[in-house]
Amino acid sequence: MKFLIAPSILLSTLLVGCGESSENKESGQTAERSSINADLEMKSGEEVDRFADIQVIRYDIVDFDKLTIQQKKLVYFMAQAGLAGRDIIYDQNNPYNLEIRNGIEHIIENYKGDKSTEDWNKLMVYAKQIWFANGIHHHYGMNKFTPKFSKEAFSNYVDATGAKISEEAMKVIFDPTIAAKRKVKDPSKDMIVASANNFYGPGVTQEMVDEFYKKKADPNAKHPIELGLNSTLILKNGDLYEDVWKVDGKYGKAIEKIVYWLEKAVKVAENDQQAKALEKLIEYYKTGDLKTWDDYNVLWAESTEGDIDWINGFIEVYGDALGKRASYESIVQITDFEASKQMQVVAENAQWFEDNSPLIDSHKKKEVKGVSYKVVQVASESGDASPSTPIGVNLPNNNWIRQEVGSKSVSLGNIISAYDKAGGPGILKEFAHDEKEVELAEKHAYLAGKLHTALHEVVGHASGQINEGVGQPAETLRNYASTLEEARADLVGLYYIMDPKLIDLGLITTLDVGKAEYDGYIRNGMMTQLQRLELGEDVEEEHMQNRQLVASWAIERGADDNVIERIQRDGKTYFNINDYDKLRVIFGELLREIQRIKSEGDYEAGKALVENYGVKVNQDLHREVLARVAPLNLAPYRGFVNPVLVPVTNEEGEITDIKIENNQSFVEQMLYYKKEYGILEE
Repeated sequence: MKFLIAPSILLSTLLVGCGESSENKESGQTAERSSINADLEMKSGEEVDRFADIQVIRYDIVDFDKLTIQQKKLVYFMAQAGLAGRDIIYDQNNPYNLEIRNGIEHIIENYKGDKSTEDWNKLMVYAKQIWFANGIHHHYGMNKFTPKFSKEAFSNYVDATGAKISEEAMKVIFDPTIAAKRKVKDPSKDMIVASANNFYGPGVTQEMVDEFYKKKADPNAKHPIELGLNSTLILKNGDLYEDVWKVDGKYGKAIEKIVYWLEKAVKVAENDQQAKALEKLIEYYKTGDLKTWDDYNVLWAESTEGDIDWINGFIEVYGDALGKRASYESIVQITDFEASKQMQVVAENAQWFEDNSPLIDSHKKKEVKGVSYKVVQVASESGDASPSTPIGVNLPNNNWIRQEVGSKSVSLGNIISAYDKAGGPGILKEFAHDEKEVELAEKHAYLAGKLHTALHEVVGHASGQINEGVGQPAETLRNYASTLEEARADLVGLYYIMDPKLIDLGLITTLDVGKAEYDGYIRNGMMTQLQRLELGEDVEEEHMQNRQLVASWAIERGADDNVIERIQRDGKTYFNINDYDKLRVIFGELLREIQRIKSEGDYEAGKALVENYGVKVNQDLHREVLARVAPLNLAPYRGFVNPVLVPVTNEEGEITDIKIENNQSFVEQMLYYKKEYGILEE
């Protein structure tokens, strides 16, 4: 599971007002740097590009030069493995994405005409939107991008360069009724037919999918696999067939290259456990067997020694309306040991948190196993993790592995630091109710955000258990499973961030940290995140649904006691928390109910929560929010270019060092990726 953030919006809850740099206080890094890292540090948070609703910035890799050559090789090989699968996410998002992307890239590289025209500038914005979203649909809102240039102008570019764009692809680009939305989560529609992603073949309906997996699912299985995780479900001779993503199957050309680099990584693994996990991952990619995927995740979850780690595979199911099929992603990470020490206490006390949670006793884990937590430096990202990236991750996702083996949680320290350096206080001061609220955020929001992330990932996703015989949430809660899981994890963090236990553990010195997080969470859930939506749209993205659900449910629940007051002042809306302690109790009540829904597989109750509180938007408030953020000139979304890892070789061709280059523009990086990692054919 990912803890996602749209930084310009969540600055008020996580990243605004921290006067301390991450290397001095928050992450515990020393001030001493090598010359190369000093140069990289200066680039953290630097703006690379700005277009549409996007700002692209840089992140650095701190202390990379302190790694051994073996460790550097491991980082490099895993980064190459991740980038080798980059094309997969494009095809998963829509069957025309690769053709359209490749055609536009060909135009950009080969057009010799006037590049100062309005049409050319609009084409470049469209290209950047596709690169950022890994396809023709918005990475968060899921709506198809509308090209601002004319079809005639585009046809002229195609003719002038000999780009290969089929008539079908032209229709997809210019006809707003075709492939209008990548993922549709409207339960009144056939969500499979309505969604434009490429997880299901032509003619496949939601009813077919539900029936297909109903026959396969065994609610009494002790170790159930994640059905449908790594395949495209297609009709073949009138029957449903899983076209598995593996070496000799779908996406085989890219997966072969992933395996090539993984095999190199095995040879430089830091220890035997890492090597065994990598070998099992290779076996999974070769066979496509989901039992092997679980075996790999067990080995990976148990591999907690060493400085280098990775996330690689078909993992998160947010892209599929039914929450079954997983998008390709890769994150390569280096442990930040000093920063990890500060937060390791959260993992060490996971059992205390579980024992003292407001859950029904039968829904609590009697023994929380194998929970680990690290702050890491990201070295490379690809697929669903790039250019838009999470700030925290907890894996594996399979519930039985979490319960019997454990899980790993990471906070992406250098990503959070880059967001912080790129941030500004404008949105906080616009939406905070008063100066006291601003002061709380400026003093505590950065630490509060980091701590909420840790509690969300380490305690939240690792907590609770499903009743015996109920089955996996993907089968019981279906299209609402991801939203409810993210709400559940958020609520764990919210419940405990106001607990005096955190003071006892030395994580905070005052509960004002929790108050700052409560303020920011309600502001964001009710107002500031709405700037991502076009007026009139419902909330469909799971993390946005989760935050609105929690905030709006809490406001309604505490109405009689005026726990959260809605205030109108000078034509503007504010939400003011009058009683933080009562709000904590309310968060606990909702946590208890959502865990009950998950534990019992109560689909109707889960549906009611999401639909009644997480989906519909108050149009008057939405209009107001859009008007208030417009003068701030903020990009609602941020993402990153990746540093480039460059091998240094001797005369024999042996790698003697890995250097970091961090100077590419966004366009340069995307065209570089086309050249180096454009593996799948149109």
